Amino acid sequence: MSTSCFDREDDTFIVLVNHEDQYSIWPHWKAVPGGWSVVPDVRGDKKTVLAYVDRTWTDMRPKSLRDWMAGQEQAGQPTTAG
Repeated sequence: MSTSCFDREDDTFIVLVNHEDQYSIWPHWKAVPGGWSVVPDVRGDKKTVLAYVDRTWTDMRPKSLRDWMAGQEQAGQPTTAG
């Protein structure tokens, strides 16, 4: 049985971010998937990069939803149903 590269604690990982400000860890040797960018200067073991993501990605809502909700708030519109 093989182990996923994401399960390895001894590999080197990088952090990726997409246009919605969503984060992911990624093995440094794998090609970066389309739509994602490497966060500069963040590289290390799994524990290190996960700690960065935990500190940085504090709002799980996609950026488009946060922007929409902020626009609704500025317009005096409710952002939730009922």
